[in-house]
Amino acid sequence: MVGSASTIAIAAAVAGLATATPVRTKVGTFSVPQVKNPGFKPHGPAQLAKAYLKYGVKLPEGLAKTVSDLKILRRDSGSAKTTPEENDIQYLTPVSIGTPAQTLNLDFDSGSSDLWVFSTELPAGSVNGQTQYDASKSSTAKKLSGASWDISYGDGSSSSGDVYTDTVTVGGVTFKSQAVEAAKQVSDQFQTDSNNDGLLGLAFSSINTVTPTAQKTFFDNIASSLDTAAWTADLKYHEAGTYDFGVIDSSKYTGDITYTDVDSSQGFWSFTATSASVGSGRNNTVLKASGFSGIADTGTTLALFPDSVVTAYYKQVTGAKLDNTQGGYVFPCTTTPPDFTFGVEDATITIPGKYINYAPVDESGSSCFGGIQTDEGIGFSIFGDVALKAAFVVFDNSKGTPRLGWAAKSS
Repeated sequence: MVGSASTIAIAAAVAGLATATPVRTKVGTFSVPQVKNPGFKPHGPAQLAKAYLKYGVKLPEGLAKTVSDLKILRRDSGSAKTTPEENDIQYLTPVSIGTPAQTLNLDFDSGSSDLWVFSTELPAGSVNGQTQYDASKSSTAKKLSGASWDISYGDGSSSSGDVYTDTVTVGGVTFKSQAVEAAKQVSDQFQTDSNNDGLLGLAFSSINTVTPTAQKTFFDNIASSLDTAAWTADLKYHEAGTYDFGVIDSSKYTGDITYTDVDSSQGFWSFTATSASVGSGRNNTVLKASGFSGIADTGTTLALFPDSVVTAYYKQVTGAKLDNTQGGYVFPCTTTPPDFTFGVEDATITIPGKYINYAPVDESGSSCFGGIQTDEGIGFSIFGDVALKAAFVVFDNSKGTPRLGWAAKSS
């Protein structure tokens, strides 16, 4: 979520997948660019809170108070407060829904499996500038009788609604009977991000939350029509990147792609990293020589790693300290953190230190929040955007069993 605050919890319905109308023509490949969220103002504690809530972890007392005091998780008189710490995501992707097309900017989230949107079925007080899907204005919308969705959040709030099938187009590729989950109720955390109109999940369909029958993701619905049943993330540092479907664009990476097996049993793109170290090349110091499991999650901004790894890393960062009020490690903004390197099979991926200097936590701009924080309480590590931006990443389901590919970026 990106990202997006307090998103989908990991518990979900795993009933048989719904049968959808097949794509009748081979579409081959397509690419979709991200667009910059004009309201984005990075705030590390808010992004950490978002990640914890997404995976059902109770916020530490200091972090909970910080986000509450900043009014990131509140509304005032029916409208979201605009603060320098607005809790939203940096990049969104345009998606067309319905006939005629209604364009909504969605967060592509490999950590969830629902395509849900703000809709005209929401109370007026729950909408804060978001574009709303109006099923009544789409000639191709069909209500899925008896279907509903109800997503629970780690802070006890939830979002829910009913379900339609409708024409959905991403990057020029259309699926005519995609499940579109229309929100009738959304939590305050989503209301505060006026530019984000919903999520498009890219995890595995087994954790889609529609009941009584789970629905397929957009990718699973179109996979058989692609040249290759794979999609790639080429996320960028401080600029919009691209998602490609059906093609592995050789111009976007250098050297070889290193593939590693994915455990999809929990519905996520889960894999085992082989090591972690601080620095790169001959100047690196091993932080963890054995493997640790994690998921590749485009919907989470920060990278969350084992507590022992994070503690050892920040011992190498000048002026770093654990700030319980902010909920994580901070350091002077003038500090350039060392690189962080993790292993994938026999390859290494290096997160540049500048990525780890995420954003100031105070108005003076003197103290900055680390882009790497602890995964304590989650049960696995989260390779969010801070990590994914360091590589060209392939989400591949073309070989019968899923796998993740990692390669050095071409630029």
